[in-house]
Amino acid sequence: MIKKIFVSGCYDMLHSGHVAFFEEAAQRGDLYVGIGSDSTTEQLKGRPSINTEKERLYMVRAIKHVKDAWINSGSGLLDFEKEIKQLKPDIFFVNEDGFTPDKKKLCEEIGVKLIVSKRIPHKGLPARSTTAMRKICNIPFRLDLAGGWLDQPYVSKFHPGPVITISVQPDYQFHDRSGMSSSTRKKAIQLWQTDIPEGDKEILAKTLFSFENPPGTKIISGSQDSIGIVFPGVNKLHYAKKEFWPESISSANNRRILKFIENHLWFVTLSPRIGDFDVLSHTNINQANAQNLANASNNCWDAIQKMDLEKFGKSIKESFEAQIAMFPKMVTPAILESINSYKNEALGWKLSGAGGGGYLVIVSGKPVKNAFQIRITR
Repeated sequence: MIKKIFVSGCYDMLHSGHVAFFEEAAQRGDLYVGIGSDSTTEQLKGRPSINTEKERLYMVRAIKHVKDAWINSGSGLLDFEKEIKQLKPDIFFVNEDGFTPDKKKLCEEIGVKLIVSKRIPHKGLPARSTTAMRKICNIPFRLDLAGGWLDQPYVSKFHPGPVITISVQPDYQFHDRSGMSSSTRKKAIQLWQTDIPEGDKEILAKTLFSFENPPGTKIISGSQDSIGIVFPGVNKLHYAKKEFWPESISSANNRRILKFIENHLWFVTLSPRIGDFDVLSHTNINQANAQNLANASNNCWDAIQKMDLEKFGKSIKESFEAQIAMFPKMVTPAILESINSYKNEALGWKLSGAGGGGYLVIVSGKPVKNAFQIRITR
């Protein structure tokens, strides 16, 4: 009997990469496609879809590899849950950056085989993505490697210390509310449209920080966001007690160091943070926890300079443990379950940003299954 193959996605601005993905999936049987609604697309991408759900459905159904397609009735990363249970496919086919632990868990629950594919363009054609097809925007995202929260005075008042950040090339359209500083990046796009302008990096970062936090702002976004976006490479931002802006910024743009970080960081997609997520409830911020965070961040910087992989992984793990000791809401049972599933193959791990979802970042000397990697801006 012919197998039923299921794929799901937004498929906005349909391109050759989508068609190659459908073609690869359809080699395994009859292909059924679940399409994210307009509201789901805006929720996940942080922008309205370029083409409406009706247009996207029409185009996907017209592709010869597709047996049938529909608009998924749910929302979020599992917007297809109702449809996949009704379809009962033999295989759920996803790309590496489309894999999430929640999808794996759902497939195990309903008895569907999950196959993870690499993004391989059709022979002779360039790799395509919806992000690249849109107006090119070179403004980076930001990831804090260690020490995150020390840029907030209500934490640094207990103990000063550094935050280690990397500036991440926009090769992926990271989800909104995922801890990759997408909200600060949107402010940067409002200011500068497509690229960070020439000029003094600290002045530019201060401009972005001020633009995001105008007078009267009640909850101040940490300055590590604007600095992490504007300053290329990996940076150590040292915060004195009760200060919004670091007293010093040290940069490491050595090519070997940046490749060392890129080669050993792996990203696993989690669900975006829920709308009412409040990481500031039930905190346990004190001198001991803040000092542990600062010590771990200093160790991370030292490991980066020495390109010591084991120390790098250990320091990131210790930084994360200090964070969740102060902010236990950063993790949920589902997140802890995801972490546990990767512990045996990881030297360290953390969550992007304030947690609650987003991305699980793993340090490993070996390839991590169903994970993708990033490039650091030069």
